[in-house]
Amino acid sequence: MSTVRMDVSDGIAVILLDRPEVRNAVDRPTAEAISAAMDELDNRADIRVGILTGAGRIFSAGMDLKAFSATGERPVTKNRGGFGIVETPPAKPLIAAVEGRALGGGFEIALACDLIVAAEDAWFGLPEVKRGLVAAAGGVLRLPRRIPRSVAMELILTGEPVNAARAQELGLVNKVAPPGTALAEARTLATAIAANAPLAVRTAKLLADRSADWSTHEAFELQAPYTDAVRSSNDAAEGARAFVEKRAPLWTGT
Repeated sequence: MSTVRMDVSDGIAVILLDRPEVRNAVDRPTAEAISAAMDELDNRADIRVGILTGAGRIFSAGMDLKAFSATGERPVTKNRGGFGIVETPPAKPLIAAVEGRALGGGFEIALACDLIVAAEDAWFGLPEVKRGLVAAAGGVLRLPRRIPRSVAMELILTGEPVNAARAQELGLVNKVAPPGTALAEARTLATAIAANAPLAVRTAKLLADRSADWSTHEAFELQAPYTDAVRSSNDAAEGARAFVEKRAPLWTGT
């Protein structure tokens, strides 16, 4: 029985971590299943955006420590790194729908997503330093890029968590929803993304990610081949026609 399930409808893939009996902790087989789900998300033409969520009342407890202690295997995959996602997230947009706690590796999985929707009772934190460790699955790398560095350093160095309301104030969480409705709220956000031109969306995400390492002087030149390709695409022509004809565009992704 798979520990990761995918349901696709209306251009949206809901990817469910389905191990509620261990708080959706990730062992090696689950990491491989997450990686396969990310591959499917990227490769299927009928999927425009993904939502990653956990079964039950918790997003993910991160690494399955019981599995690690029993076998010594870490939840690291060859193609996408830790948890099947943190080193190489998908090229298409991915939203984390977080219920309950997203601590340690669970938080790092959420940080590998582009957007985060959280239930009001959700908590986020990197407690690794409290256990003599470093949040090496993207925590210390991504968090300072998502929120002010001084605040990120406080969370990284103290190991103390923040609730959903504070995370939203910091700009880490996009939307906060009543408990039990994070997935529904994430689907609303995904629907808005899926309505847009898929080639333009993928290119916009790619440039937003890559340009973090570009200087302002070189950024416009480096982005030009990508934006030029989108501008000359069939979808760009269709978007203009649809606007003039006052109708919904029919995207082809080309």
